[in-house]
Order: sequence, then C-alpha cells, then structure tokens
Amino acid sequence: MKKLLLLGVGVLALTACQPADKQAKDNHDTTTAYHLNKDHPMEYNAAGKTDADHLYLEEVLGDKALAKVKSWNQRSEPIMQGDVYKAMKAELLEVYNSPEKIPYVSYRAGKAYNFWQDDKHVKGIWRRTTLDSYRSDKPKWQTVLDIDALAKSEGKNWVYKGSSCLAPAYNSCIISLSDGGKDATERREYNVGKKQFVPDGFALQESKGGTAWLDKNNLLVSIDFGTDKSGSTTMTDSGYPFVNKLWTRGTPLSEARELMRGEKTDVGVWPGTFENAKGKDEILIVRAITFYTTEYYWIPRYGKNKWKPIKLPVPLKSNLGDQFKGQQLLTLQEDWPQENGKVFASGTLVSFSIADFMKTGKIDTVNEVIAPTARQSIAGFGATKGALLLSLYENVSGAAYAFDFDGTAWTKTKLDFPANGKVAIGSTNAKESIAFINTESFLTSDTFWTVDTSTLKTQSVKSLPNWFDASTMEAKQFEVASNDGTKIPYFVVSAKDMQMNGQNPTLLYGYGGFEVSINPSYSATIGRAWLARGGVYVVANIRGGGEFGPDWHQAGLKTKRQIIYDDFIAVAEDLIEKKVTSPEHLGIHGRSNGGLLMGVMFTQRPDLFNAVAIGVPLLDMRRYDKLLAGASWVGEYGDPDDEGAEGAYIRTLSPYHNIRSDVKYPEPYIYTSTKDDRVHPAHARKFAQRLEDMGLPFQYYENIDGGHAGAANLEETAHSQALIYSYLAGKLMTE
Repeated sequence: MKKLLLLGVGVLALTACQPADKQAKDNHDTTTAYHLNKDHPMEYNAAGKTDADHLYLEEVLGDKALAKVKSWNQRSEPIMQGDVYKAMKAELLEVYNSPEKIPYVSYRAGKAYNFWQDDKHVKGIWRRTTLDSYRSDKPKWQTVLDIDALAKSEGKNWVYKGSSCLAPAYNSCIISLSDGGKDATERREYNVGKKQFVPDGFALQESKGGTAWLDKNNLLVSIDFGTDKSGSTTMTDSGYPFVNKLWTRGTPLSEARELMRGEKTDVGVWPGTFENAKGKDEILIVRAITFYTTEYYWIPRYGKNKWKPIKLPVPLKSNLGDQFKGQQLLTLQEDWPQENGKVFASGTLVSFSIADFMKTGKIDTVNEVIAPTARQSIAGFGATKGALLLSLYENVSGAAYAFDFDGTAWTKTKLDFPANGKVAIGSTNAKESIAFINTESFLTSDTFWTVDTSTLKTQSVKSLPNWFDASTMEAKQFEVASNDGTKIPYFVVSAKDMQMNGQNPTLLYGYGGFEVSINPSYSATIGRAWLARGGVYVVANIRGGGEFGPDWHQAGLKTKRQIIYDDFIAVAEDLIEKKVTSPEHLGIHGRSNGGLLMGVMFTQRPDLFNAVAIGVPLLDMRRYDKLLAGASWVGEYGDPDDEGAEGAYIRTLSPYHNIRSDVKYPEPYIYTSTKDDRVHPAHARKFAQRLEDMGLPFQYYENIDGGHAGAANLEETAHSQALIYSYLAGKLMTE
C-alpha cells in the first residue's frame, strides 16, 4: 500500500525536546490577575483589555492588524539586527547556499529525484539523475521543473510542496504549488518526459486536501468543492475537505463521481490507494474523525458492493502503512484484542492479508511484525521490493532492521549502521529494491546510504561536511525524575572541558506533543550559531512525544497535559542543580506545539529562564479550535468550550490568559508568519498585545511569507534563524 499520511493535516511542526507541588499549584492560580466576565462567561479581562479588544488581530491581512505587526517588527528590528545577528546570518547563509549539501532523493523507475535550493535557485529546481550518476562525486542532473522560472513567468511567489506521480512509469505527476508557503496548494498535472504542464490536464484550485492517482485517466480528489446543492460547505470545522470524488480525464470537475463524505466535525477525509492481488490499484478513503481516531474504507468498483464503502475492521487508533508480500501493515496506538484471546499491545506493528480482507470483509489472521518494549519505539518503516525496512529506537538511540515475511511469520535482520544516533528510513518504493537511509548524531554530520534490499548491502553515498569543529565537544545523555517519579531522558551537547560552575549559556529545546520524537540530529545551524560560540545545547525528551511509543504520548493528553510541562521543568531544574547553568544563563526555545510549551514555561516558571524564544506558537488556548486547523487538535489539547474538566483545565493552562501583572518575566522573543495557515498568527499577535497592554517588554518578528515553516526561501531562513540565536546570545552570553 502506498503510504497513507494525512498530508493536509500538518502535525505542529518542529523545524529541525520540578518544582514542588505547592509551587506548581501557586503558578497555576490566576484568580488574582483575571476573572471571567459575567456577561460573557468565555471572555477574560486583563489590564483593562478584554479578549474582544484583541480579536482584530485574527484578521490575517486586516489593515489594523498588519499596522500593529509592522510597528512591532520596526521596533524590534534595530534591537535584534546588530553585529551578532549580521555575523550569524552570514555564517548560516554560507551553509544554506553551499553546494555541499546532501541532495536527498526518492528513487523510481531507475531515476533519483531531488528538489534543490541554493543562491542561484532561490525557489528551487526539481531535478533527476541516474542511480550510478547519483552515487558519483559529481552527479549529472537534469532539471525537470524550475520553480524560480515558473514563479517569474506567472508573477507568483510559488513554493514547491511536492509531487505525486503515477506508477510504474512515474511520468504523469500532480505538482503541488503554494503561494508563499501556505499549507493550501494549487495542484496541476505535469508531464516529466516533456517537462511541461499538461494542456487541459488535471488542475485544481488552491485548497487544502489531497489527490491520488487511480490510473492514467482517473484521479481521486479531496479539496474544497465549495457549497453543495443544499448550500452546505464541503470543508470540516478544521478546514480540511470531507468529500472525496473520482475525477475522470476530459470531464468537468463538477461531474466527478462522489465516493464518500464524512462529517463537518471530522478533521478531514482523504483519498488513497492500495494494490489488490493482481497488482492493480483499489480505492481507499481515509476518514480522520479526530487527530488520533481514523476509519479506513475500501470502495469496490465491481461486484455486488460496487461503489459501496466497506470499512476495514481495524482499531480506530491505528495507522495503515505500506504493503509487503500481500501483507498490509498496521501500527497500533491502542491495544487490539483478538477473538482467540491474544492482545496486540499499543505500539505494536502488525500485518494482515489484504487479499483475504477483500474476499470476506474480515481480518481473521493478524501477524506480529514487532512489539517494542517500554523503552523502545518504531520511528518509521517503508516497504521495498526485497524487504521491509524499519527504524527502531531504544532509549532514544536508533537502529535499522530489514524484515521479511515467509508466509506465516516475520523475521528480522539488523543492518550495520552507526550506533548512538539517529537512523531514519528515507525514500522507499515497493516496486524497487533500492532504498535510502540517513544516519546522524549531534556531533556527526548526516550520512546518506543506499540499501539494496535484494542483498541487504549498504553503501555510503553522500555526507555533509563538518560545519563546526566537533572534536572539542561531546554529547551525553542524562535522566531526571519528574514529579511522578518517571525518568525523563535528556541530552547535553557541550565542550568536553565545560566547567560545572553555573555560568554556561545553555539553550534547552523541547516539543512534547503529537507523538513526535526529538532524536539526536546534526544541526549546522545550532553548531555554528550556538555551540561554536561556547553555548550548551540540551534536548529534553519529555512526554507527549513519541520517544517511547504511544503510551509516552498519551500520558500527556488533554487534562493530563501538565505532566509534559513538569517534565520540562524537571530537566531545567536538573541542569541548574548540576551547575551546568543557572537561571541567568538558561534559555529555552520551541516551535508550534513547542511554542505552546514555551508560553506555559513563560507563565508558570519565569524564574527559571532568562530567555524564551516562542516560535509559530499556540498561545490562546481558549480559541485555538476556532482558528485555522485548530479544531483538528482537540484530540491533543481538549475542548475549550467544554463546561466540565477539559474547559476548566484549559483556562488554567492558556498562556495568553495567564500573564500576570505582578510577576517578573524574562523578555521573550515571539515570532510567527503571516501566511501560516496551520497555526494562526493571531496566537503570537495577541500574546504580544497582552504583554504590551501590561507594559511588559518583548521582541517580535512576523514574516509575511513562509507558512508554518516561517520562511519561503533560504535567505529568509538564514534571517529567521539568525534572529533566534542572536536573541539568545544577547540574553545568555553576556556577563
């Protein structure tokens, strides 16, 4: 089966991580600063300004809102863009524009495809070469599509968002283009051989959603279809499509056959395909009821059930993956009891015969591929022609395995890759034996490997240069007990001769959500901008992430979320107790869901930190579900409108509502993007406005382009990263 990622539902991105009970409770008590307005019970009053006074900031391109944003940008610019910023930006641009980058590729039909950006290709080129050429020191690339030239000819700020190509020739592709980096994209059919968009080919207006090829003349489509005959919208409350159609070439989209529709309250409904026993594609519909509960439907095109959706009898909390030797792979996020009494535990990877399901509509035999232990987790897997490749982490250290199925059971072989770092399954293709794996660690740059799964032979083909001198540095793993006694691992990257005197400028990074793991990885940005300047870098593997599987994530869902923040606080306090650093020299950084983490740390424990970098964040947790994709995250955070425990809990948590006039805070740096159509820029804007209302200092930057990533090209990336690290240096590296 082709990978069924919910492409439209972006997890709150990373970019490329304890006080006494009484103290924690005191920090949550906001009654001295805020009270519920009796006339508007869901509205807060603070410093003479109510939430309603800030609603204008939700108008993304509103004149008043943009005027305020520009005033903050202009006020912060001369403060933040000094000599350190300029030096950092130059250093980072050298990295980002360097030709000495690994051209990561996908492999199909004998060609290696890559998307490349540098100073000459600011928006990028999509290109390809042969495998032998790719393995050479100087590959001979052929440009397939030049995004810079396309943007210039059409007068658009196009950002390439990927391609979906029809197997086995992979000549017909749907190209996704975003205006300025938004999640919503325009989709057009492209002929790779002719290097041109297909005249009168498949073309779709800008929308969130997705497409999948069924065959040369039929495309599965999930987009904003406007209003239906009854006048109802075809988009969910989360801003994603819930209607899926089959569009036949040469017919108007309005005549496309409706296959299935979900509910407006769903997160979204997306199309996919899977192969039957004859190697032909079948229609699959993925209905995301919530962010963590999903139903899968097969739409037969023949027989007595023609065009009738047939639901796969799998747990709601599970994810379909690839197929291998007729076995459909399924990752469990909850226990799955079987009729014979056996229970497959949450976190287990299992498989079943897709052909048997198509015959009976039932799943009689389930095979265990691998059941991780309590300190293990599956990071990723992908099917190839010769083996199933899987990345397994133990205590946040990765390894790779090749699995085979003999008709009754799965066997595994460990592959020989460097230990104590990150091992990531890269591009795989079920029709090819060649696959790619990436390895790296905090102090060892990325190496890209090919794996021939017919022989399990591995070959190092590309590696990054060492962008900073790591010979004088070391990375160590520690752990600390959180409030409930759970051991929380964290990594410390520092100079080998670091003095434990509490004076080391230290950056603590965290995320803690959506089952996303923060594994050891090489960052030229952190290395050059921070470590090479004498900084210490710390990654906290707190709950909410996926470092130890679904249970590690689910321990912090909804009203249990405080444990995530207690974990992070425990790491910060342990750094201070060990005299790695002190509050004066300790800063923190997080993006998106990690930006929420930063906001909570800012409001709950401002005494621990002297710098807080809050990136593309969620901060108004009373209205997050009303803004852009926010409704899709209720499964993670809870329902703000709930009159019971969830609503009450969120009121105590929301950073925007818990800034107090009687507390001394560090001066934060808040950044976002106007064109972020995943996490609304109003979160950052309203948080900044409330600080301003209270006369509290802050620095602010809002990039007009860039989407949720915060940057639309490499120059913008260097600018945004230099702002972050120069801010941290100014706060933590001064005497």
